[in-house]
Amino acid sequence: MQKHILITNDDGYDSKGLLALVEALKTLGRVTVVAPSSEKSACGHSLTLTRPLNFIEIEENFYKLDDGTPSDCIFLALNKLFSKENRPDIVISGINIGSNMGEDITYSGTASAAMEAVLQGIPAIAISQVYAEHGKSIDTFGYTLAQESIITLVKKIFEDDYPLPSRKFINVNIPPVAKEACKGFKVTRAGNRLYAHNAEVHHNPRGKEYYWIGLPELGWMETKGHTTDFEAISDGYVSVTPVKLDMTAHEEIDKLQTWFT
Repeated sequence: MQKHILITNDDGYDSKGLLALVEALKTLGRVTVVAPSSEKSACGHSLTLTRPLNFIEIEENFYKLDDGTPSDCIFLALNKLFSKENRPDIVISGINIGSNMGEDITYSGTASAAMEAVLQGIPAIAISQVYAEHGKSIDTFGYTLAQESIITLVKKIFEDDYPLPSRKFINVNIPPVAKEACKGFKVTRAGNRLYAHNAEVHHNPRGKEYYWIGLPELGWMETKGHTTDFEAISDGYVSVTPVKLDMTAHEEIDKLQTWFT
């Protein structure tokens, strides 16, 4: 039986990364796309509760969700376009334009779509193309490495099995290198991002001040003895990180209990 792949992203339905993902995965099965009508980067795991949402069919099995988030796309697609008897075999979110590593996973609409999928019991992968110099590496290398990487991962899942238990998804980041320079896959843990406060101040024609949140440098904390997503990307590997939705700090439970006694 032909496999069914549900695709979304957070860069919008006309993103080059999304279209590259569709092109790659249509060789592996039937593809349905439900993507936001506009960019929803850094929207997190948000659902739209205060206004109605509409599917707009672009072409057969390709929809944009009018002003919806990536989580909206997966939630509504699974509940309205699919039946309980006919659900997708996997959800792929991406190819995001830019990295989703470390704590940025909590901001990411790309990752959040994968979160929504595994909450609904569907295996999921979030895939992001890391770029250098504000997108120049994408212009140089395109999405070839990302396409080949996601084909390899999805084929392995279809031929073998999804390697993670319920409520866990795979977060993939692609290094900004040519496919010939990539060193392969490396299983990693999410690193620790170094955050800067980058908010530019501007004034409109009437002199009113407004702010534009900028894009900080991609810095991370060094972690000796561990291979993080940041280090793998820096070394030219495709980073593959298992992510769980249980955010409990289990190792701190006893300490917190002692604090109360």
